[in-house]
Amino acid sequence: ISSSQTLSKLEALECHFTWVKETTRSQLLAKRVELEDIGTDEGNFWLGSIYNLWGFVLYELGSSKEAHRYFRKATETLQRLKKEDEGPWLMVNYGNLAWLHHHLGEEAKSQDYLSKVEALKSKSPCQEELHPEIYAEKAWTLMKFGKDNQLLAADYFQRSFKMQPHMVQWQSSRVIALSSAAKYWDTGLSDDVLQEIRTAREQDPENLYVAAVELKERGRKGESVKNEAETLGQKILLQPVSSYSGLKPLLRLHRELGSLDKAIVLTEEALERHPDERYLKRCAALCYKWKVLMFTADRADQRTIERAIKLHEEVVDLYSDTSFVKKIDLACVQAKSSQGREIAYQMFQDLLASRALDSDDKQLLYYNYARYLHFDCQDSNESIRYHLKSAEIQNSTFYGKLSVKLLQKICERGRSRMCPEIREFLENLPEDDSE
Repeated sequence: ISSSQTLSKLEALECHFTWVKETTRSQLLAKRVELEDIGTDEGNFWLGSIYNLWGFVLYELGSSKEAHRYFRKATETLQRLKKEDEGPWLMVNYGNLAWLHHHLGEEAKSQDYLSKVEALKSKSPCQEELHPEIYAEKAWTLMKFGKDNQLLAADYFQRSFKMQPHMVQWQSSRVIALSSAAKYWDTGLSDDVLQEIRTAREQDPENLYVAAVELKERGRKGESVKNEAETLGQKILLQPVSSYSGLKPLLRLHRELGSLDKAIVLTEEALERHPDERYLKRCAALCYKWKVLMFTADRADQRTIERAIKLHEEVVDLYSDTSFVKKIDLACVQAKSSQGREIAYQMFQDLLASRALDSDDKQLLYYNYARYLHFDCQDSNESIRYHLKSAEIQNSTFYGKLSVKLLQKICERGRSRMCPEIREFLENLPEDDSE
């Protein structure tokens, strides 16, 4: 077969090498960290998919040998979970291996995997549509790559679930994708989606992440869910540590219910059980940050601030590949400590001097620095300047939109001498098409 024929066959495959385009190194490092935090507990329904994505990320980061090891782990895991040696659930994995061997110049092995994919495809009952197993894995992969893919992922999950309604995990993953996408909407979730979340919770009662999402949405609607939240917290403590255990959405629920102390107690209890788990340290640091930033500096309890600083310092070290956001959080927490104000100032200066920042990172930094200037330095004019810098970055993130809202409020109040400049800026701001 000619090399051009081989390439067109490879490009027609449904696998990570054709699904995931244009990723930056920092995004890939973030994915690797995310996969490490999901964990590889044997009970994880998505374990084969985790190893598949992990292999792809490692290849993109330049570790072909490690990538091959993870793709082989995916093969073995899928065979073990499905209790069969061959099946449509291996098509994505074989596609990845075909691409990997092609990139390594091992064309015979690449052809071998292409043939295996063809053989599995020929057994598929529906030739026009993708097999539901492929839709599901494609959805699971896409939901890991940014807010723009969440709704597409939800749609693919729905297609796979309609074809195989007994796979309740696909329905659960659909509602997780929808609730993740909703973080970027101003409208919240529709009644139809809320009903889907309730149904998913009933059909997949073991999925505590879905349980936490469902409670969070009911709490938002004004239902009393405090007792259920406490019961769920105790259940989560008994589970293996994972970013999909349901802990984080439950902590956010506690925050919305005004029970941050309960969230802190829960994370401290989890850390007592698993003192070396970095994901739990990250969750605890998040709760302490919320607690510390809720108060003005003179009202915050010094012991709470010290615990917050210690946890954030550990988290920065434990997540060295993706420490940028964590360093911003640490600077924000440091600023609330009487001894840490100089440290916070220097940290922000170092972060502002970073050269390799993409626009999302800059927006996050400018927004947080603007808040620091306003609340901790009482420098409202300089704060406004950084909100302007945050707001002018196109394709606004959540933080850019917050900066715009804040600038609009300052204009409405009309007390700042910078109001004419802000007004002119807002009038010239292009319509945001990232919705």
